[in-house]
Amino acid sequence: MTTDAPRERHSELDDDPAFALHRGGKLEVRSSVDVTDHAGLSLAYTPGVARVCSAIAETSELVDTYTWKSNVVAVVTDGSAVLGLGDIGPEASLPVMEGKALLFKQFGGVDSVPIALTCNDTDEIVETVARMAPSFGGVNLEDISAPRCFEIESRLRELLDIPVFHDDQHGTAIVTVAALRNAARLTGRTLGDLRAVVSGAGAAGVAVTKMLIDGGIGDIAVADSKGIIYSGREGLNPVKAELAEISNKAGLQGSIEAALEGADVFIGLSAGEVPESVVATMASDAIIFAMANPNPEVHPDVAHKYASVVATGRSDFPNQINNVLAFPGVFRGALDVRATDITENMKLAAANALADLVGDDLAADYVIPSTFDERVVPAVSAAVAAQAREDGVARLS
Repeated sequence: MTTDAPRERHSELDDDPAFALHRGGKLEVRSSVDVTDHAGLSLAYTPGVARVCSAIAETSELVDTYTWKSNVVAVVTDGSAVLGLGDIGPEASLPVMEGKALLFKQFGGVDSVPIALTCNDTDEIVETVARMAPSFGGVNLEDISAPRCFEIESRLRELLDIPVFHDDQHGTAIVTVAALRNAARLTGRTLGDLRAVVSGAGAAGVAVTKMLIDGGIGDIAVADSKGIIYSGREGLNPVKAELAEISNKAGLQGSIEAALEGADVFIGLSAGEVPESVVATMASDAIIFAMANPNPEVHPDVAHKYASVVATGRSDFPNQINNVLAFPGVFRGALDVRATDITENMKLAAANALADLVGDDLAADYVIPSTFDERVVPAVSAAVAAQAREDGVARLS
């Protein structure tokens, strides 16, 4: 027998449909078995449960078979970089974390638990997540500010034998690489033919740049608030210093505006606006991915004057670069083979599978599938699982 929790009286906030939808939260926990009599109770709980516990104590791998661990992900944040809202704290981050969990379930059939932490210290976050890890089959880090997010993910990957994935980095990178691969194909080029400029050296900017380098981009330069990042520039933190060593083969210096002259690709992952006069200096058949929300760095109406392909992070324009195209399938594939890690090759495999779905339907307004394309998760998860086996991180064949 269950009872519904008491509900608060109507608030004026509920006149806004967003508040009305969120009232009471977007998630609940449901049992996967029915307990209707004493026999069922004795199996689901004591004394029957003791036999299962003892078996797991003797053979720890059985936890994946006889609990929900192998299909549940921790969605972890400290609330320090939530959407475009910044450091709003753990409580205010919960609606986003619930939304992430909803998307995990709806698109990937993956259960997940939102976990908002009251600490911002890197050591404390790593220790806290590591201590919780036995309950989960994977960890999705979310909305943790740079540069801490890089170290947190790296250390957790070293400590844990389950997939750890910072979606703000890698989800964005996977979808961006897939879309750019198709945009290049549409204009008769490959990634290797392109010179790209990235605006923003935060979590997404760094990850997109690294993944495009792994994918074979011709050259790529990254700009932060002080201009183009290059080897030898003073004041670079360790993450940017590493980026400087692997990017910007042309040795560009100065402003992003100067770097964009003659560039084939602009990738916007910051809030900085790019003037139309600068966009006009890009190469012919330019590709513009202006992904800041809600206001793209280059408005699509302006971008279309000069670019052959335009993408944004918004759902009201074609070619939306949306992380939901990546993370449900990536975790679905990793969990299906009980992977110990999500490798760089697995991320590239996800991007290639996503790009391939477009196929012969490729067009200027269709370089990436829709978020509601039912082929996405099966294709991405299959590619990720296959690559996990090839990379030797799969525990199931």
